[in-house]
Amino acid sequence: MNRTLLAPLALLLAAHPAIAQDATPKVGGLFQIWLTQMMDSKLRNDALATTNGNKYYDLSSNYTENGLNLRRAEIYVSGEVPSVAGLTYFINFDPSVSTSPANPSILQDAYLAYVRGAFSARAGQMKNLRTYEAFTSSASLIFAERSQLARRLGDKRDRGLIGAYTFGDEAFGAKVSAGIFNGMNDATSGKTGDTNAQKDFSARVDFNLGKVQKFGVWAFQGGTDQADKGNLTALTFSGPNAPSSAEVLDKKDRAFQAGAYYAYDQNGWHFDGEVATGKLGRLAPSLGQAAGPAKREALDQKFLGYYATAAYISGAHTFALRYDTMNYNSGGDWTTAYDPYTESAPGVSRGGDYSPKYTEVTVGYTYAFNPKVIKAANLKANYLHRSRNFLAPGPGQTGEQGGDSVVIAFQIAF
Repeated sequence: MNRTLLAPLALLLAAHPAIAQDATPKVGGLFQIWLTQMMDSKLRNDALATTNGNKYYDLSSNYTENGLNLRRAEIYVSGEVPSVAGLTYFINFDPSVSTSPANPSILQDAYLAYVRGAFSARAGQMKNLRTYEAFTSSASLIFAERSQLARRLGDKRDRGLIGAYTFGDEAFGAKVSAGIFNGMNDATSGKTGDTNAQKDFSARVDFNLGKVQKFGVWAFQGGTDQADKGNLTALTFSGPNAPSSAEVLDKKDRAFQAGAYYAYDQNGWHFDGEVATGKLGRLAPSLGQAAGPAKREALDQKFLGYYATAAYISGAHTFALRYDTMNYNSGGDWTTAYDPYTESAPGVSRGGDYSPKYTEVTVGYTYAFNPKVIKAANLKANYLHRSRNFLAPGPGQTGEQGGDSVVIAFQIAF
């Protein structure tokens, strides 16, 4: 699919080879160093961060040992194609990225963009229109890291095509966007070709009321990222209410998700918040290429996530607070005859409540070396308090486990 989507813009570029070669690109970058400190040693047991063997909570490896981490070393290259009005390109790669099957390349974004009046289009590798914070530049984040919603849904790339229409003015305006994507962002961070014929669809509307208020809604529909060539296997659910293999295969890990956000900036105050819900689908898959247990507790399992941020900026100083929660089984659905989060068998307690609902409270302070351009160079200090139900007990421990972190982050952006 990616070759088909890129073909029209690629041909347009090929028609002007000499012009494209003479264009001088713009180069920018973002450099971030994190110093992390665990408030206790429990986070080192991150292999125990599972619920019924399923890993729901997004615990970054940056937090599982104390140390100095190169969090981002992004390099941006962008430019215009002279004499082809409105045609531009953008490339973002990060040599600090550790490659793996789930994230096989240091290339982050790479797309061609075309603008003609109120209409615009992008084709290539990019984010797929979900969440508010995912479309806030990493350099402009109030905290060192994004919310749980943005980390799990929005801050992943995919290959596809986006079309958009903008109307209104500075007093009141809107941008309507719609996209079609390969659907590989959960398997390979969207950095490989497609493995099946089905596609993801996203839509988004962003509004502005002057420069003070922004708000919007988004929606997403997708399905399995597994190769569907006659050998797709239904993973198994436990208990007397488990769906049949035919039912699991028929669902194809389809998901519909939707969210809404609001943001306010005036007189040094900033507020933002977002809520999203929908089916997990392939985010916790029930399909694979080999037999095994399903990665969730119910076929139509739903999530609910929301967060709220308040910040005050005074000169070089920013003080901020965020409440952030993510429930990966908001409907309390499971197929066993007992609650699998509190019991290991009927009437047998697990010694705690391991429901996949996780809360983070982050307190932050930022010092900007140039208050007029906060993102250019700043130092962040964040205290991250987590709910205690995402780590199972290790040797010598009983009950729910978890841990807090302190992060000191230094960045420059140019």
